[in-house]
Amino acid sequence: MTPGSSSFLDFLAEHRPELVPGGRRGLPEGAVVEAPHGTTIVAAVFDGGVVIAGDRRATMGNVIAQRDMEKVFPADEYSAVGIAGTAGLAIEMVRLFQLELEHYEKIEGTTLSLEGKANRLTTMIRGNLGMAMQGLAVVPLFAGYDVELGRGRIFNYDVTGGRSEERGFTATGSGSVFARGSMKKLYREELTADQAATMVVQALYDAADDDSATGGPDLARKIFPIVSLITEDGFRRLTEAEVTEIVVAITDERLTRPNGPQAPLI
Repeated sequence: MTPGSSSFLDFLAEHRPELVPGGRRGLPEGAVVEAPHGTTIVAAVFDGGVVIAGDRRATMGNVIAQRDMEKVFPADEYSAVGIAGTAGLAIEMVRLFQLELEHYEKIEGTTLSLEGKANRLTTMIRGNLGMAMQGLAVVPLFAGYDVELGRGRIFNYDVTGGRSEERGFTATGSGSVFARGSMKKLYREELTADQAATMVVQALYDAADDDSATGGPDLARKIFPIVSLITEDGFRRLTEAEVTEIVVAITDERLTRPNGPQAPLI
C-alpha cells in the first residue's frame, strides 16, 4: 500500500491497472460488441430512509438476454447501488466499489460518509469513460441512509461520472423517463416504507408498459422486481413473499384500471 492511502482503487491501479475501469485496453477501431444491458432502476426517499428497486430484464439489441438479472446490490451496511448499462462491466464495477468501501473501513477504522461514498463511485465511473465512448457504458444509481443527517439520499450519475443529488425520487436506464413520470404523480414526502415500496413497483410497471427493454412482473415465472430498503437499521432486501404481495395487489388493480392509479387534476 502507498503510505497514507486508504483507497483500494489506487492500490489496484498501481499493481493491476488492467483490472480498473478505464485501465483495460479499448476496443479495436470500428469494433461492435453485443453485450447484455441492464435497464431500469428507480429510487425514492421516504420518511426514515430510502428505497431502491430494479426490474429483472437484460437485453441485447432486440433480444431478451436474461429475464432474472439482479440489478440492485448492497454497497455496504447503509448504501446500495442499482446498475443500468453494460451488465458485465456494471457488476464488475459494483464488486470493486464494495471492496473499495470495505478496504477503507479496515484501513481507517471508520466508514466513509455517504457523500464520500458517492464521490468514490464518481471516480470509478469516470475511469470507465473510454469504454463508455465505445458503447460500453455503465450508469449506476446510488442510494443510502445518511447516518449524520438522519435521512435517505439519492445520487444519480451520467457516463462521464457527473453526479447530482436527487430530491425525492429518480430513475435511470432505458425506462427512466416513464418511471419518473409515474413517480411524479404518486410521490408524497410523507410516504411510509411500505407505500414507497409500492410506488417504485408501480413505476417499474409503468416503465415496462412503454419501454420494451424493461421487464414487467412475470407472474408465470414468478420473476418480480428487486426492492431494497435502507434505514437507520441498515440495508434490507424485501423478501420474495413481500414483493409478491405488492405485485399481486398492483396486478389485480390493473385488471380494472390498466393505466394504474389516477392522480387528482388539482
